This record gives sequence, structure tokens and C-alpha cells, in this order.
Amino acid sequence: MPQTPPFPGMFGSSGYNKNLYQTKEEDYGGLYYHENNLVSGSLEALIQHLVPSVAYYPDRTYIFTFLLSSRLFIHPYELMSKVCHLCVDHQRLSDPQADKVRIRKIAPKILQLLTEWTETFPYDFRDERMMRSLKELTHRLGTGDELYRKTVQQMTQALIRKLTAVSQYEEALAKINSTATDRLTVLKTKPQSIQRDILTICSDPFTLAQQLTHIELERLSYIGPEEFVQAFVQKDPLDNEKSCFSDRKKASNLEAYVEWFNRLSYLVATEICMPVKKKHRARVIEFFIDVARECFNIGNFNSLMAIISGMNMSPVSRLKKTWGKVKTAKFDILEHQMDPSSNFYNYRTALRGATQRSITAHTSREKIVIPFFSLLIKDIYFLNEGCSNRLPNGHVNFEKFWELAKQVSEFMTWKKVECPFEKDRKILQYLLTAPVFSEDALYLASYESEGPENNMEKDRWKSLRSSLLNRT
Repeated sequence: MPQTPPFPGMFGSSGYNKNLYQTKEEDYGGLYYHENNLVSGSLEALIQHLVPSVAYYPDRTYIFTFLLSSRLFIHPYELMSKVCHLCVDHQRLSDPQADKVRIRKIAPKILQLLTEWTETFPYDFRDERMMRSLKELTHRLGTGDELYRKTVQQMTQALIRKLTAVSQYEEALAKINSTATDRLTVLKTKPQSIQRDILTICSDPFTLAQQLTHIELERLSYIGPEEFVQAFVQKDPLDNEKSCFSDRKKASNLEAYVEWFNRLSYLVATEICMPVKKKHRARVIEFFIDVARECFNIGNFNSLMAIISGMNMSPVSRLKKTWGKVKTAKFDILEHQMDPSSNFYNYRTALRGATQRSITAHTSREKIVIPFFSLLIKDIYFLNEGCSNRLPNGHVNFEKFWELAKQVSEFMTWKKVECPFEKDRKILQYLLTAPVFSEDALYLASYESEGPENNMEKDRWKSLRSSLLNRT
């Protein structure tokens, strides 16, 4: 493992503090190092290592890595309870005769740890048990000094703002999804009443790519780093008969983002299959190719891949007469960039280039990196599956979690970018709520546009038409 933190960009840290990492094993009862890097330890020793003392504060990369990975072994509220106990017990905060000078030395460090936790993992505090522990500990720290009281107040207010924002976002998402469902119902009953297409809403590929980037960055910004871990939580064999921690599997914002990718793919396919005239369909395909190219230039790889995915759906790819009217050279280049062979080698090279540009960027426009999200999740999944969480001696495999934290923290940097483009409410509303066909409806529209070519397609067309008639 490298001596410097695997993600200095995120924390602005100059490297591990070697003095802090020279802890003797007997002092902390079981932390193991290789070439001065922490590679494993018992869960209790790792928790001890998280808690500051008068003479010690954990490295910020350790705090992030441990808070991220600890939820595979212990509920956040249980961890918070242990941290509070260690702070109160070891620092004698409950002792009325405690040395005021000593408390003044330790209080800022404990507050700093709590601030880092509430800022980086705010969703942990949606659990009222977490909030209760937080209040108890901060109350002890804030009783003796006005400055600490003010710090506690600022930290709590910032946390409440974040939790309020995520609740409002989730409500807005539910509303958007409900509107989209209603519009699809209207489309099925009165097709002409609301049937519009993307070109009547926005005919400029650059503008559409910018609006897609707005949606991507907003949805990215609400994904908590812990969701990458919680999405893969399984029963820990060393936790005896504890439940599978179903309440830990909270990854709703991550799931909403994956759903957005699927929606965009189906929207692209719907827009292409819907027009009656071949010439119009070809225009829509060429438009989306230009949008995809602009997404690539911006660094929005997720929308780019969703558009390519929509164009490669069978109901679209079978429209050979339509594709015959399309200039496909630009599309071929984009497909080459996102070619899945050699583990998406071309895309990964482009992503590295965009990441490099982002690191040296002077403007928000150059900082944008929106990864192909499904592949990012897949990478994290395979990292999680490929190494065990525990070593044979029962210790936590911390070497694995440094690597996990490295991947997640890179994402954390990307999600913090402010979108520099102006919002267009009309276009955003269309992208988020326009009716999207199901796979069956896409095939039906495709066969209506260009008739079935073989017996299998003819059978499918008949089957789809009869099931549609039965439903009406």
C-alpha cells in the first residue's frame, strides 16, 4: 500500500502522519502494520483508533475509510454509541472534577471528528438513535465553553440543512415519477393529446447535453458514499445470528440514479420509434448522436452511455431502412469509445483523461466528470466480492478498505462539482416526465414503422397487437 493517502485530492492531506501510525500493538490491542501502513486489526482496536485523545487525532483518510467500511460489521448507531462511551469514559468527561484544561484540549478534537462524520456521512443521522448520541456527547462538550457551544450549533444546523434537503429531493423525485406515470396513462388513452417529441422541445444538441448534465449532477450530489457499501451488505459470518441488517441496505439515491439511466435509455428509444415517417426518425437518431457527442465533450459519460444504450435496443437497431438514411460515422466513433471489450479499455482511458483535466481545471465546466455509473458500481461490487472483509484470524481486512475508500472518494470529488450551465425548466421537465414506452410498446411501434422481417418477428407482432387489443 502507498504511504501517502490514496486520495489526497479529496482531503487536501499531505500524507499519513507517520507519528500517529507508529502506535505499538500492545497499546491498542491488535493493529497490524506493513511498512508503516495499517493493513488489519480487530474491530475494537480500529474503533479505538478512531477516537481522539489529548495527544492524538486520527488521519482524515483513516476516518473516511473506517466510517465508510465499518457499517459492514457494526451499525452506525452502535459505532456512535461506542465512540461516545470511549470519549466520555477515557477522557473522564462525566467527572465533575475533570481538569478543565484537559477538556479544553480534547473537546475541539472530538468536535472535529463529529463534524467530519456529519459532513461526510450525514444520512447516518437520519436514525434518531444517532441524533440522540450526538446530542448527548455535544451537550457534555458544550456546557463549559461558549466557543464550543457555537461550534456544536453550527455543526447541528449544517446537518439539519443537509437532511432537510435530501427529504425535499426525495419528495420531488416521487412527484416527478408520479407525473411521468400519469402522462404515460394519458398517452395510452389519448395519444395525440400530449404526443410531442424532443425536437419540438429542444433542437440544439449542445443545450440538451447541458440539461442532461444538470440532471446527472443533481442526482449524483444526493448519493451518500455509504450507499456504495450498503448496496452490497450481507450477513457477517462472525456476527452469529444477527439479522442480515436489512435496515442498513439503504441505497435509495443510488437506485434512483440507476433508474434515471434506464429512463434516459428508454426515452431515446421511444423518441426514435415514435415518429411515423422514416425521414423524421432518421433526424431524431442524428440529433441524439450529436447530443451524445456533446455529452462526451462535457465529460458526461453516463448520459452518453444511456443514449448509446437506447440506440442499441433491438426495437431501434432493427429499423434498417431508417438507419440507412443516417450518417453513422459519428455514431461509430462514440460506440468505439464506449466499447465494452477489454473491460471498457477505451472508456477507462477517456475517463482518466477527463479526471486529469478535472484535477488541473480552473472552471466548473472543465471539472465535470460524470462516470458511467453502472460500471463504477460493478467495479466496487467486484472489489467487494473479490476480497474477504475478514482475515482468517478474525481481523478486519483494512487493506481492502483502503482500496474501496479510494474508489468511493474519487466519486465524492466528482459529485461536488456545481453545474455551470443555465437551467431550462421546459427541457428538464420534458426529460424527466415525458412518457416512455415499455419494451413491448417499443417493439410494437418499431413493427408499425418497419414491418416484421421474419416469422419470429411476425409472431411477436401478432402477439403484441392481440395483447394490446385485449387491454383496451
